[in-house]
Amino acid sequence: MGNQGESPISATVVIPCRDEAGSLPALVRALPPDLHPLVVDNGSNDGTADVAVKLGCTVVYQPIPGYGSAVHAGIEACNTEIVCTIDGDGSMDPVDLTRLVAAVTAGADLAVGRRRPVNRGTWPLHARLGTQLIARRLRHRYRIPIHDIGPMRAARRDELLALGITDRRFGYPVELLARAGGAGWQITELDITYLPRSGGRSKVSGSLKGTFRATRDFLSVLHRMEDNGAH
Repeated sequence: MGNQGESPISATVVIPCRDEAGSLPALVRALPPDLHPLVVDNGSNDGTADVAVKLGCTVVYQPIPGYGSAVHAGIEACNTEIVCTIDGDGSMDPVDLTRLVAAVTAGADLAVGRRRPVNRGTWPLHARLGTQLIARRLRHRYRIPIHDIGPMRAARRDELLALGITDRRFGYPVELLARAGGAGWQITELDITYLPRSGGRSKVSGSLKGTFRATRDFLSVLHRMEDNGAH
């Protein structure tokens, strides 16, 4: 793993985790040396935080459950201009973060990853269809060029916090995209590699129940914003 002594840090990578001790080492060691890992332990029971400390990560504890809760806590704790996010399950290649950071450095307000699965079993049909439904609605409503609601993204920290995202569950990325589109942000979508999880089971795509719960949260966010007149 790269560390701050080897290369100037250009961005912080927020890694929300709940019981990701098995997959975290390979992910962190594969990070580009100019990206510093900040792990948010969101109620793990498998020693994830201890593993993160040994790997040289900054560790933040967020006992309030929820994807958005963990990501928001991590972004607040960052001290770099640019922040990225990536899941801690090993399903994405952290090298792809470099291109997202470069896009923001070049002028994009938000760079997001469009997952391209390496095989058919990586992204179950029920999860893919739910994502496509929400992405299509975001494109039509907010005129933003996105086709995925993936967990890999990069943006400027202060501007991201200024969007005022309130969702603390699975709806966080949808509210982020909707608010960014409504604010006229320049959004860039780049293809990223989507791999099978290196351990455990996805809390979203790993079951029909998980996908239904996430899609319900996604739709709830969109309905709330539309009812409030967000454009």
